[in-house]
This record gives sequence, C-alpha cells and structure tokens, in this order.
Amino acid sequence: MTDYSAPSWLPGGHLQTIWPALWSRRFEVSAPQWRRERWNTPDADFVDVDFCEADTAPSKRPLLVLFHGLEGSSSSHYSQAFADWGLQNDCDVAVPHFRGCSGTLNVMPRAYHSGDHEEVDHLLRHFKQRVDTQNRPGLVAAGVSLGGNALMRWAGEQGQSAQHIVKAIASICSPLNLTASGKAIGEGFNRQVYTRMFLRSMKPKAMAKLKQFPGLFDAQKLMAAKDLYEFDDVFTALLHGFQNTDDYWLRASALPLMGQVAVPALALNALNDPFIPSSSLPIKAQVSTHVNLWQPPGGGHVGFASGALPGHLKAMPQAVGHWLLQHIP
Repeated sequence: MTDYSAPSWLPGGHLQTIWPALWSRRFEVSAPQWRRERWNTPDADFVDVDFCEADTAPSKRPLLVLFHGLEGSSSSHYSQAFADWGLQNDCDVAVPHFRGCSGTLNVMPRAYHSGDHEEVDHLLRHFKQRVDTQNRPGLVAAGVSLGGNALMRWAGEQGQSAQHIVKAIASICSPLNLTASGKAIGEGFNRQVYTRMFLRSMKPKAMAKLKQFPGLFDAQKLMAAKDLYEFDDVFTALLHGFQNTDDYWLRASALPLMGQVAVPALALNALNDPFIPSSSLPIKAQVSTHVNLWQPPGGGHVGFASGALPGHLKAMPQAVGHWLLQHIP
C-alpha cells in the first residue's frame, strides 16, 4: 500500500473517505455470510462475534480477527471487504463487536473506547484458545481506526507476551495520537459531516444505557454535546475510568507505547486522512523495529478505492491481509 494511488476520478481526502464507504464494490460476487456467536466476558457482560468462514477444514485455515472502528460492525464496508478477501484466500475472518455495536445493548455500565486494550486482550486470548484447539496454522489481528489504536495499544502493553498470542497485527487508518485526531475531527468540514454522523448513533446508545442505569451521567450535558470532545467528557471518559476527555485521549493513545511493540506490526495511515493530521503520525524513531509504517499519499480514512468508477475495495485488504499472513509459517 505504500505505492497506493487513488483513481483520477476520486480526488481529495474527503471524497476518498466518503465515496468508498457508500458506493465502491465491497465484494466480488455476493455479500459475505456471517455466523454469529455470543461470548461471555470476564465482567458478566457479552460480546457478539461474527465469523465469515471458508469451506475447507479449519486446520488448514488461519484466522484473522478484525476489530472495527467507531460505531462500526461486520456490516461496515471494510469488514465486508476483508471477509471477501478471506474467502478468496482460504482465511477465516472474525469481527468481534465492541459493546453496543452488534445491534444489542450490552448489560454492564460500560461501552467501548479507543484504548480498550483490556477488551482486546481477553478477546484475543479466547481466539487463541480456539485456534489451538482447532489446530489452525495461526492467528493474526487487524484493527480499523479506533479498533486499530486499541489493538496497537494492546501490543505495546503486552510487549514480548503478545508473541504467544498473535503472529502479527495491523492498524489501519488509526488515530494513534488521539488528541491530535480528536481536535481535527471537531473542526470545519469534519465537524459538520463526520462528527454529526457519529453523534447521530452514539447519543441514542448512551441514552439507552442511562435507562439501564439511571444517574449514570448527566443526560442534559450529553444531549447538548456538539462534538466528540464534549461527548467523551460526559460519557466515554466517565464510564471507563478516565478523569475527562483530555485524560482519556492522552492515556488511551497507542503512539507512546509503539516503541514497546515486540510482535510484527503494521501501521497503515494515508497522509490525506481527514481525521488524522499527517504531522501526528508516527515516525521510525518513535516505534520499535517490529513496526512497519505504511504512509501512502492518498486513500482517505479507510477508503483506498481502486479501479474504474465506482471503484472496488480489494486493494487494502489484499495488501494488509497478505502482509499479515506472511508471518504465519
């Protein structure tokens, strides 16, 4: 993906973000079929996991775990594109839904956040047990946007221990410096379009959580929130043990821990990503020798469309997926 070039008919970071998510082809023939499992969590909650599986014996298929982005799911354009790639490359793909993102409200007074490495840890350990039980070739993991920051932070927190769980990881268009990205998405066109889109689904979920746990947060302040900074200050930071948004964005960022990553890792970020200022992206001096930095000039935020109008989404899953699989013997 370092040599990725956007089609001439798709100029600019915003178009390269919006068009692929809405109109580019996500799969070759038909939409991938998902099989859902519900897993219990250590804190008496649940996580819904969707699997897209090939027809051959599990012992011949590696497993790629894909952590979705903010308000994403197995229906997201990138999830479907990865599932389609998996079917064509004899690799099963699993999408664990962060709490509240599977279509069913979770039961505990928590949701999910950008640095949720504890959630990533218990999920990956569960996947590793299954991979070992089924005698699969190996386990790899990728995370998109928020999910990629959480995954990369997990790798930094785990250090050498990550090698016993996954063969390789990848973060895709992830806000590895949450403060810089949070500021960027709250300004200008980003604020008017993307922020409104996210809050349109996040606010009702938060209010549903308040019905479960009356008094959990200030409803008036939440409904008055005009950007993610204000929303996180009322809801996300409060529910997950942070003092406020500034504390959350600082402590949840993966970038400060990328020097401790000890498993093969890939960080893919387009330089024209509207959410993520290029000046905030990691440089080689900030990361360990295990981390590869792919920073193509174009692609937008999880776009990377290729080909003639309306474009297809094969290029990114193919590049990232093959990079991950090359680390499985």
